[in-house]
Amino acid sequence: MRNTPIGIAMLSDEREHVWSISNDANMQVVNRWAEVLRTGLKNADGSVLEIVVAPKIITGVRVAQEMGEYLVRQGCKQVIMCYNVWNFPFLAWPFINCFGRDIPILSLSNNNGQYPGNVGLLASDGALRQAGRRTHRIIGEIDSPVTQQDVFDWIRGANALTTIKNEVFGLYGGHSMGMETGFFHLTPTVKALGCNCYQVDQYLLIKYAEQMDAAEVEKGRKWFEGLLGDRLKYDGKMLTPQTLERQIRIYLAMDKINKEEGFDFCGLKGQRELTEHYTLGDVPEMVMNDPYDWNGPKEPMVCATEADAYAAITMQLLKYVSGGLPTLFMDVRLYLPELDIWDWCNSGNHSSWYASQSYDPAENFKKITFHPALEFYFKAGGASVEFDACGSEMTFARLGLWDEKPFMFITKGEALELPGEERKRIDNLTDPTWPHVHAKLKCSFDEFKDLFPANHAQGVAGDKVNALRYLCEISGITPIIGGEEGKKRIPPIWEQVK
Repeated sequence: MRNTPIGIAMLSDEREHVWSISNDANMQVVNRWAEVLRTGLKNADGSVLEIVVAPKIITGVRVAQEMGEYLVRQGCKQVIMCYNVWNFPFLAWPFINCFGRDIPILSLSNNNGQYPGNVGLLASDGALRQAGRRTHRIIGEIDSPVTQQDVFDWIRGANALTTIKNEVFGLYGGHSMGMETGFFHLTPTVKALGCNCYQVDQYLLIKYAEQMDAAEVEKGRKWFEGLLGDRLKYDGKMLTPQTLERQIRIYLAMDKINKEEGFDFCGLKGQRELTEHYTLGDVPEMVMNDPYDWNGPKEPMVCATEADAYAAITMQLLKYVSGGLPTLFMDVRLYLPELDIWDWCNSGNHSSWYASQSYDPAENFKKITFHPALEFYFKAGGASVEFDACGSEMTFARLGLWDEKPFMFITKGEALELPGEERKRIDNLTDPTWPHVHAKLKCSFDEFKDLFPANHAQGVAGDKVNALRYLCEISGITPIIGGEEGKKRIPPIWEQVK
């Protein structure tokens, strides 16, 4: 999984009779933090984020410049400025000015009365903020799990931002059916996140699809047939081996174009041209978002149905803050007030991983059925994917705009694993041939209804609220956090002083 290196450096006292005594202890602190970060920031694929330690304690202007330039040469895109003892605050500037003005900065200190690192932190970080630098501050001990998790969350948020910054969204076909909340809004997106968009007509997908190797297409079809058995419901009309193979061809075509064009994540318009004249996008979108296909394990490739660009960006950010987990795309379909839960479903790209959250596709596909596409909506045919997401803690989010100003709605929640009959009853209220998430949110119905920006919600397994908060605050996106978490949030100074 793509990521960007994290630099970590220690600022100290300029007086030689002080730093000659404290440097060894200070370097031990820096190296200990690096060890904690390398151990605690493992990705879903087993890789770790790259932590780069400045090899000298900053004790003067020339050392500050040297260490800043060293971390720049190592490609560091975010910086942790450590404080363990009192430091000379002006040394922050010759260090941080080696980087661009928008580099994420975390000021990290102990809470020790004898060696007042937090005094140095507030003096130095306060100087940076006076000049308009957005910074975050964490004060706590290295061995505290709470402090460690807070630092992990900041790094995940910062790294998601610095990774997506130079990425390209591959937009197949343009926004679907005039859904303007799914449009790629160029200027506010580039200003806040840096990523850009390249649009490709769906006709090119069809041209590539027809050129895909027949043996590879057959291999994919047989893989599905082997996994699903009689849960692959061929009907001789809408879902046949031939219409399923068209879906496989679209997946292979998207994969090929993504690699040729350098797309980092993508969206498929589908409706109406593709779904009425070639095939339904549900299967290719699902497999794109999965951590496997018939050729084995792979990195999930975010693909948003209906080419919803702000859904795709949200999913890409969720992928990065979670260390590479598959992400979910859902219609905000039905609220059940008697249960205070939502049924979120759509004919689209629920990653099959969410059926059991297993990296063995056979385990997930035990719960999955392929149904014939609904002819009323999808005249070209193909398979609709049906399953109910397994129970788990979740984070739900969505990027939106208010008067061209970006914000992100974020809330904790969970996917509920309901009893079988209850699950079927609820699924039948919408469409039982589509994938469902029975979502219990930590925010109220009214809070969600009044503040959520679109008809599509995104999600990822686990609690990623704090990481998303950090990401938003670093980028200047306003986080709107639902429930009790939102009430506890202290808006950063750059939101409060206008």
